[in-house]
Amino acid sequence: MTAMIVPVVLAGGSGTRLWPLSRELYPKQFLALTGQYTMLQETVMRVLELDGVQKPQVICNDKHRFLTADQLREIACDATIILESAGRNTAPAVGVAALEAMADGEDPILLILPADHVVKDVQQFKRVVATGVESAANGHLITFGIIPDRAETGYGYIARGEKVPFQREGGGAFRVDRFVEKPDLPTAEAYVASGEYYWNSGMFMFRASTYLEELGKFAPAMMAAVRLAYEKRAADLNFIRLDNEAFSSCPSDSIDYAVMEKTVKALVIPLNCGWSDVGSWSALLEIGEHDAANNVVHGNVLAQDVHNCYINSSHRLVAAVGIEDHIIVETADAVLVIHKDKAQDIKKIVESLKSAGQSEATQHRRVFRPWGYYESIDSSERFQVKRIVVKPGATLSHQMHYHRAEHWIVVKGTAKVANGAKSILLSENQSTYIPLGEKHRLENPGVIPLELIEVQSGTYLGEDDIVRFEDEYGRVEKQ
Repeated sequence: MTAMIVPVVLAGGSGTRLWPLSRELYPKQFLALTGQYTMLQETVMRVLELDGVQKPQVICNDKHRFLTADQLREIACDATIILESAGRNTAPAVGVAALEAMADGEDPILLILPADHVVKDVQQFKRVVATGVESAANGHLITFGIIPDRAETGYGYIARGEKVPFQREGGGAFRVDRFVEKPDLPTAEAYVASGEYYWNSGMFMFRASTYLEELGKFAPAMMAAVRLAYEKRAADLNFIRLDNEAFSSCPSDSIDYAVMEKTVKALVIPLNCGWSDVGSWSALLEIGEHDAANNVVHGNVLAQDVHNCYINSSHRLVAAVGIEDHIIVETADAVLVIHKDKAQDIKKIVESLKSAGQSEATQHRRVFRPWGYYESIDSSERFQVKRIVVKPGATLSHQMHYHRAEHWIVVKGTAKVANGAKSILLSENQSTYIPLGEKHRLENPGVIPLELIEVQSGTYLGEDDIVRFEDEYGRVEKQ
């Protein structure tokens, strides 16, 4: 009989090391960095063809819930989406996933996958994962160790112990001798030369009950907080919302530290599948498609006498002449230029931007909402111009503003507008004026996206000047 496998995709990361493309409100797991699909979508798609796979779980930050749901909907994936109010690392998240997987009385095997990793050889990935099912079903906690092809100082390593019997043909598994932190270069070179160390991929497989048993044994306070947060969960639209107070008070730790380093049930299965955690722009330079000068180029780029560079242009022409070993990333509101050997220092840039209160640290000019998105075009002290796109059938909240008036001009599609006591339909090239303090609502009744230009004017133009009275997405504050 085929074992039940529940994929658990961990999508709660902030992805600051890939700024300015990845930002706090739109991190790297939601970006299409290596192909047509986003990293989250690719992660889900690569496991859905496994034998015995069940409905996936995706665990994400509350701020990303609608973005997650939209991206899963785009690939026709019906998943259970669990919301974290705060990031508490991987061990508590997987504890919640295990409780949810066992809620109907089953005890499936969980396949734990970060949402933001690249796997080039998907078929090899699926073959090796399939070899671990039997050991996981028999009570082992499996981690997949990447066979290293170079001495890498940016990854943790797993030292293998003795080989264990493996019934599935072509399989191989070893006892975990120890987990080791990111080494210096000479140590990493020695690890690779020995053939007994693997990169720590952060991918795991085990029965839900086995993980909960080990978590309760080695981290009882964490297990208690996880259980309470799950027991007090609430349904929010199509999401499962964990209890905020209980989950926020939970100790924060990774699966490695909380369980895998302590348990005697850990096995490591070697994996060679073109894996990368895409932890920096230099990693994308390594795994990307190179031109004759060893450059990786995306977008409108003109490069002359340029070698070994990663250049990504999102909006404008980027011209580079006579440089090598650099990263250049252009977005609508920021340009990054950095030597590839300094790519890990991008976190310092993000920290500086946050300290200065600059919005570029957390969000793009294009800001996604459950109904669509808006994009800032221009702004000054007393006005702001936005492009607003509303999905077919979507409706914004019934709202008002204390400090600004708004002019709406439809440029594509049809808008249904509630403006005070009036309800009107606007088509292309028609407009309306929303006075300060007037209750209003915008809806797209059509079958194509509605696009309009919004001109705001007033003494304060911040996004927090919104009072919601009704909202289809549960964003009305409790009075």
